[in-house]
Amino acid sequence: MTQCWRLDDDRQTLVLGVRDNRLAQAIYWGPRLGDGENLDTLFAVHDPDVAGGMLDTHPALSICPTSARSFQGQPGMVVRDGAGQVILPSLTFSTAEVAKDAISLTFTDPDHALTYRAHFSIDTQTHMMTTWAEVESARPLILQWLAAPVLPAPQLSDDMIDFSGRWCGEFQMNRTPWSAGARYRDNRSGRTGHEHFPGLIVPCRGATNTQGEAYAFHYGWSGGHKMVAEELPDGRRQIQFGNATDTELAPITYFKTAPLYATYSGHGLNGCAVSFQRHLRDRIVTWPHPDRPRPVHYNCWEAIYFDHNLPELKEIATHAADLGAERFVLDDGWFGKRDDDTTSLADWTIDARKYPDGLTPLIDHVHGLGMTFGIWFEPEMINPDSDTYRAHPEWVLGDSEQILGRNQMVLNMALEPVRDYLFEVIAKVLGDHDIDYIKWDHNRVLPAPDAEQTRGTYALLDRLRTAFPSVEIETCASGGARIDFGIMERTQRVWLSDSNDALERLKIQHNAALFLPQCVTGSHVGPRVCHTSGRILDIRFRAWVAAQRHMGFEMDPRELTDEEADVLRRVTRWWKDNRDWMRQADILRLDAADPAVLAEQHVNEDRFVVFAGKADTSSQISPRPLRLSGLVADAMYRVDLANKDEVTRKALSRGHSALKTQAIEVSGQYLMAHGITLPWSFPETMWVIEGTRR
Repeated sequence: MTQCWRLDDDRQTLVLGVRDNRLAQAIYWGPRLGDGENLDTLFAVHDPDVAGGMLDTHPALSICPTSARSFQGQPGMVVRDGAGQVILPSLTFSTAEVAKDAISLTFTDPDHALTYRAHFSIDTQTHMMTTWAEVESARPLILQWLAAPVLPAPQLSDDMIDFSGRWCGEFQMNRTPWSAGARYRDNRSGRTGHEHFPGLIVPCRGATNTQGEAYAFHYGWSGGHKMVAEELPDGRRQIQFGNATDTELAPITYFKTAPLYATYSGHGLNGCAVSFQRHLRDRIVTWPHPDRPRPVHYNCWEAIYFDHNLPELKEIATHAADLGAERFVLDDGWFGKRDDDTTSLADWTIDARKYPDGLTPLIDHVHGLGMTFGIWFEPEMINPDSDTYRAHPEWVLGDSEQILGRNQMVLNMALEPVRDYLFEVIAKVLGDHDIDYIKWDHNRVLPAPDAEQTRGTYALLDRLRTAFPSVEIETCASGGARIDFGIMERTQRVWLSDSNDALERLKIQHNAALFLPQCVTGSHVGPRVCHTSGRILDIRFRAWVAAQRHMGFEMDPRELTDEEADVLRRVTRWWKDNRDWMRQADILRLDAADPAVLAEQHVNEDRFVVFAGKADTSSQISPRPLRLSGLVADAMYRVDLANKDEVTRKALSRGHSALKTQAIEVSGQYLMAHGITLPWSFPETMWVIEGTRR
C-alpha cells in the first residue's frame, strides 16, 4: 500500500511517498510535473533493480534513513537511551497533515516511545522549499545526530560545490567529484564559521551560472552544522544537513532541527541564487524601517582603532558626511578601559577617560551632520581582565585553562543571569542615547561546541529587538564567521569579511551572491593601503567594488587627496541614485569568457547594471565579449557605460568602440547571445554598464 503527496511551484515538484506505513521517501524532486501525473506509478518505478552481491531489497533511502532497516549509509538519526545504549528506531507512519503548499508527516515507534515529524513547505514566489524535523520521546534521550528531512541528489551530476574559507578569505568554492562514499563536513566550532558556510550546490552535468540544472541547500543555524553528501554503494545519493554532532550535551525529550532551505533551478546556479536572495530579503529579514533607503555607512575602525579622541572623531565624522555618509558607526574602544584587545570586554559602560561627558557630544555632532549613529558591541565575549570577569568568573563557558582567542573568553549564553546582565547593560546604552544601529561582533570560536550557546544568543537578540524595534543589527563575527539564515532572522546586515581589500572583496562578494542579496551585504571603501593585505588599490576600484553591495566607507577620510575625494563622492552619488531599485534586484553571476573577469548583473524588471571587475591580467589582449543574462530576448535595451571618465585613464585602450563614447541600443537577444564587448582595462579595475529596457 502506498500514499503519496506533492508540493509544487511553477518550476519544481517534490513528491513524497509512504509504502507499507514505513518512513516516507522523496521519490521525485526536479522540474515541475504535470497535474495529471500518477504518483503511485512514480513510486512503483522508483526503486532500482537488485543484482548479485546485494541485499534482496534495497533499504529505503527515506527522509530519515535508519540502521534498523539494514541501511548501509549515514543514518538520519543517531540516539542513545539514558544508559548510553544505541537505539535503532523502527518508525511507522501515523498521520499526514496536508495544507496549501505544506505537508507534515508523523511517524511513531511505540517500543521506544518515540515520535518523529517531518515538515515540508514551499514558497511559490521565491521557489524555496523549507523543511525541518522534530523528535519527541517519553523518556530522556542522548541525541548525537538528527538530520533535517533527507533529500536525494541527482544522478546526472559529476561534482558538488560547497564553501570553505578563512579570516579575510571567506566564501571559497570547493568542487568535489561524486564517488562512492561521503563528502562529510562537521563544523564543531560553535558558530557558522569562516571555514564552514552551511551551503551546498549540486550542479547537473554542463550547468553554469546561467544555464543548466542545479539543486541547492542551506542550513539556517548559527551554531555549527554537519553536512553529508553521500553516494551509496548502489549509486543512490543523499543530502543530509543538521546541527553539528554531539552538541546537545544534556539528555532531551524534544528536539527540532533548524530549517533546511532547498531549491531546484533549471536556469543554472543563478536560478538557485535568486531564490536564496529573494527568500532571505523578503521572507527571513525583518526590517525596522522597510521604506527607508539603505544608508551609506561610515565605520571608524580602520581610522582610529582603539585611539578614541572626541575632537578627532568629530573631524572624521565631518569628512565622512561630506563624502556622502549617512550613518556613523563607533567601533570597538568606547567602553571600560579598552585601550587594546586585552581588556574590558563585558564591561559595557562608557569610558569616562575618553568620553568625560558621555557619548552625547559625539552623537549630537553626528546628528548635526545629518547622519544617524551606530555602535559596536561584542556581547557574547569577556576578557579575563575585566570587572565583570572578576565579579563573575562562573559566567565563562569552558574551563579556566582554555586557550584564549583574541585575548578573550566566551560568556555562557545558556545562563539566564548572563543574558539578563547583557540585556540590562546594552539596553541602558541604547535607552540613554539616540542609537539606531548595532554592529554585533563575535571574534572567536567556542572553547567547546554547545547548541545552548546559540539558543541563548538568539534569545538575547530576540529580547533586544522586542525592546528596541527600531534598532538595526549587523551580524559581524571577525567578518564572515557567522552568516546564515538563522542569525539573519534577527539581523539586517552582514559584515561579509574583515578584508577591505577590494580585490579580495570582489571575489568574496561574487561567491556570496549565490546566497546573499545586495541589501544585506555590507561592503566598505577601505584605506589606500589595505590594512589586511598591504595592497595599494586605486580609489575608483575600491569605490565601485563597495557600490556592488550595501555601500560604506572604512578608512581615515583625511588621507584622501582632493581627486580621490571627488571620485568617492561621484560613486557614492551614483549608488544613492540607484540604491532603491538595486535593493530589490536579483544578482546574476555572469559566465565570463575571460577568466580574469569577475562579472555580475543586477536585474530588476526593466533595469540592470553590470559590474565587470578585472581581477587579473587577461591571457588574450583584446577583451572577449561578456554575455548578459535574465533579459527579454525581443526587447530593446539602451546600454551605457556609467564610468566613461575612466576610459581616458587607460592609456592602452586606443580603439573606437561605441560604448566608450555613447549609449547604444541593442536587443536582449544580442546581449545574451553575443554580449557586450568592453573597453580594454588594466587589472584591478571595474567597468560599470547600465541598461534600461526601451
